[in-house]
Amino acid sequence: MSAPIELYYWPTPNGWKVSIALEEMGLAYDLKPVNIGAGEQFEPDFLKISPNNRMPAIIDPDGPDGEPIAIFESGAILQYLGRKSGQFYPADPRARAAVEQWLFWQMGGLGPMAGQAHHFRTYAKAIEPDESKLEYGKTRYTNEVNRLYGVLERALSDGRDYIAGEYSIADMAIWPWILPEGQGQDLADFPLLSAWMDRVGARPAVKTGRALGTDMRRPLDEDSADGKKARDLLFGQKARV
Repeated sequence: MSAPIELYYWPTPNGWKVSIALEEMGLAYDLKPVNIGAGEQFEPDFLKISPNNRMPAIIDPDGPDGEPIAIFESGAILQYLGRKSGQFYPADPRARAAVEQWLFWQMGGLGPMAGQAHHFRTYAKAIEPDESKLEYGKTRYTNEVNRLYGVLERALSDGRDYIAGEYSIADMAIWPWILPEGQGQDLADFPLLSAWMDRVGARPAVKTGRALGTDMRRPLDEDSADGKKARDLLFGQKARV
């Protein structure tokens, strides 16, 4: 038997993508928590695995050539795991292209825009008490997330059950980022997206992957010394050479 994959993780949408995929694919893994609020992502040993100082990352002791391989960036990890397991990442070129375009749509669009909406709607208020200074960013990113929800709604309007046709790593990437309350959205405005959320969320592996490490997470907007330290670490970063 292969040694378990090492999962460097914290319970955030990007982390959930990979924990869900590992559960769906039935791949054994060992959890290696990376407390991003405490700055553990900047530890030298983690930098060797993830040059961008971001989780998630994995080490697969049984890489493609039988040697260990380290991978960072959640989209790249999902593609790797799909190839390794032969699941949820089709070999047919057209079907694979359909999955990849939605995977990269999430990586380049939904994730960054939703992250900014969360920042300006929730976390920034604990940094800048004058909310008038935050209004443009709040409106800009809330509206963009609304537009992106609309893209998904239209994609699902042809009767498909999942984003790229069959259930795939594209669904695993997108689902964790649909967090309407923190993004200023109402799923009642997007009934097909809402039904898809329920459909994906009912899968046992999604429930397990989403719940991984729930007890470790603390709100970044809490009014405490730890909360301020976490915000300073996460939102005040500059180049480290």
